[in-house]
Amino acid sequence: MKTSLKTPLKLGLLTSLYLSQGLPFGFFTQTLPVLLRKQGMSLPDIGLAHLLALPWALKFLWAPLMDRYGSERLGRRRGYILPLQFLSAALLLGLALPEGAVSVPVLLVAVLLVNLLAATQDVATDGLAVELLEPQERGWGNGIQVAGYRVGMILGGGLMLILIDTLGWRPTLLSLGAMLLVATVPVALFHEPPSPAPRRETVSLWLWLRESLLSWVHRPNAGAWFTLLALFKAGEHLATGMLRTFLVDVGLGLAQVGWMLGVVGFTTGLMGALVGGALVNRLGQRRALLVFGTLQAAAVLLYALAASGASIPVLALVCGVEHLASGMATAALFTVMMDHCRPEHAASDYTVQASLVVLATGGAAAVSGFSAQAFGYAWHFTLSAAVCAMAVAWVALTFHPPRALVSGGQPEVS
Repeated sequence: MKTSLKTPLKLGLLTSLYLSQGLPFGFFTQTLPVLLRKQGMSLPDIGLAHLLALPWALKFLWAPLMDRYGSERLGRRRGYILPLQFLSAALLLGLALPEGAVSVPVLLVAVLLVNLLAATQDVATDGLAVELLEPQERGWGNGIQVAGYRVGMILGGGLMLILIDTLGWRPTLLSLGAMLLVATVPVALFHEPPSPAPRRETVSLWLWLRESLLSWVHRPNAGAWFTLLALFKAGEHLATGMLRTFLVDVGLGLAQVGWMLGVVGFTTGLMGALVGGALVNRLGQRRALLVFGTLQAAAVLLYALAASGASIPVLALVCGVEHLASGMATAALFTVMMDHCRPEHAASDYTVQASLVVLATGGAAAVSGFSAQAFGYAWHFTLSAAVCAMAVAWVALTFHPPRALVSGGQPEVS
């Protein structure tokens, strides 16, 4: 997509878009486990609640249709983003209508619906990001993506925990819905330039779906790359799936958990994403994945040490280090994922990869409660670090940076 937008304006727009996705997702992934634990729900049940994020793993099924069809008046990507974001805000504001907190079943249904809306919006947002960013901008762009999403998650998670503890349910949900509406303003003011027109006239819908979803079968080393995608963040999410309940079980209150994730997690995660994004091009993709993946494994192992007994300041330090390493590793991975995308199938190609990451991380988070209950927190975090280390070894054995792709999915010959 050819655009006259300067890099800072592109990054500002993407920041608002990814922040708006992180707001509700942070609330339901960070605040919900703490609230459920406070109500006495078991660790396995809390872990299984992560399966409500299933739309994030299945979004690749409808991504090809969003590549093929779009609004000419509102914009190919913007035409999806705006209505979906307004619907998410309306749903969150609707949860604030009943007196007192809503019931757990209603809350879980709301989680599923918000995940469906946000995951669908993410398809359009990722397609817009791939089209807007030039190759030399992608490191910073993915740093901003991770940073904006983390800011949204921390505001929706850590800050909302503090607000629930001090103000109650209704003001917290009203604040969350209002923040989501404010984050909609930049994309509402954005005029999307024309993007590459899909070949609807010459390619049937069935062939388009085949090109979108099955092109990976013909790509060199696709199996090794998909294995890397499944492994690279799974170990971290196996650990963090039980992080909030771990903090509750060692005696921290809602406000303390909120401050630890909202202040420490916000600051270090933001720094990690920006530093990681800035260093990807300088280090090279392979070295960045190796270095940041190793730091991620070491940081997760620190949770195992903290589980053996640690003061609140030490827990905060460990949490900060892990968020820092996670931000760097995620920014590096997302940058490489963009380089695997074809221009005409940008949303589909990126979404297939992102869905695999979500499926792997969601599965790891879903079984995290069984692991923590069976082995205890210390050995659970040790196992998580071992999975992170396996991912680094796989990068060393199999990864080669991708070359530019043409629409057919084969390496572009220069």
